[in-house]
Amino acid sequence: MSALIDDLQWRGLIAQSTDLESLRADLDEGPITFYIGFDPTAPSLHLGNLLQIQTMRRFQAHGHRPLALVGGATGLIGDPKMTGERTLNPVDVVEEWVGRLRTELSRFFDFEGPAAAQLVNNFEWTKDVDVISFLRDIGKHFSVNRMLDREAVAARLAAEGISFTEFSYQILQSFDYLELYRRHGCRLQMGGSDQWGNITAGVDLIRRTESEHVHALTTPLVTKADGTKFGKTESGTVWLDSSMTSPYAFYQFWLNADDRDVSTYLRLYSMRSHDEIEALEEATQSEPARRAAQRALADELTTLVHGADATRAVEAAAQALFGQGDLGAVPADVLDAALRELPHAVLTPEDISEGALPDIVDLLTRSGLAPSRGQARRTVGEGGAYVNNVRVEDEALRPTTRDLLHGRYLVLRRGRRTLAGILLEG
Repeated sequence: MSALIDDLQWRGLIAQSTDLESLRADLDEGPITFYIGFDPTAPSLHLGNLLQIQTMRRFQAHGHRPLALVGGATGLIGDPKMTGERTLNPVDVVEEWVGRLRTELSRFFDFEGPAAAQLVNNFEWTKDVDVISFLRDIGKHFSVNRMLDREAVAARLAAEGISFTEFSYQILQSFDYLELYRRHGCRLQMGGSDQWGNITAGVDLIRRTESEHVHALTTPLVTKADGTKFGKTESGTVWLDSSMTSPYAFYQFWLNADDRDVSTYLRLYSMRSHDEIEALEEATQSEPARRAAQRALADELTTLVHGADATRAVEAAAQALFGQGDLGAVPADVLDAALRELPHAVLTPEDISEGALPDIVDLLTRSGLAPSRGQARRTVGEGGAYVNNVRVEDEALRPTTRDLLHGRYLVLRRGRRTLAGILLEG
């Protein structure tokens, strides 16, 4: 069992622990029950949540029992942010998001056998607790002085202040740990390092009420070498819901990972063995142009989140976009998602005259492939312009509606690697 802690350390997955050697000893004694909470603050989970999911899967693979908690109660309150007070979402919206998150989480764990996972909702044990009992039985164990020391709370007090509603979040999360200890024998809570204060408050609450020692473990917040925020693209957050982030965009996020970051991502997110990861790290050093590590990570995680069929579809689309496959065979939804991730121009029926689109020079400049009409003409003259992977030889060429893939799309390319799209709407 202690091999699990060694693996987490090798991967850089341990940021903080109440007592790592004590946890190691408990893991060696036999399976333990642990939990991570996911608040419904949006209709989907995101890449930060995926790191917690993968960490839970590692524990379950070693025989430990996961509780995936969806915060039907805490999601109605909201963990304090550094930047300001949250807008409280309507109860019916939170209920809907709870259902969506439960569906997403159910795809990642094994719900049978001795280490069977369970999905739990903290609204179940919170909804019937009266205020007086909560204050007397739970609230009395919390020091306001210690709660004020939490970084997010201190930052808010130094700025615009904080409501009692958000200030009470730590007590609610601690109450979750206590209830899961009582109901399921849960002895470990995990989460991101930004949750350390909330998690250790739960550890302290169990010590005070039950005279028992339990554990806390956090993972590091993921950063990028270039200083930009991890899990974000130009189009926004990378979600696990395919309707919010397409499988193509999800795949491309990992494929485009910086060489400086991909080793970290492999260790944190991949379920591959140490030897496999080290081989991919070596490939990144010796043959960076192959992007072997990025491709392996993109394939593994896209398959995990969206399924093998979606992964095959986006891989085929990526090849077709660069002239190594049949563009006509790319499904419309995949092609649409791919082109929206690229620089693109949107045409309307008013841009079409007698079945012909604007000329290639206009399309190249509108899509951003050429900064000017003069440069667009030079690109055509040098043989570097392509429409649907066919080289353009005449700058007066006007593609027709018959050239539109699925009746809506054109793929433009300059040279071997620079792509853009044309989308017809309306």
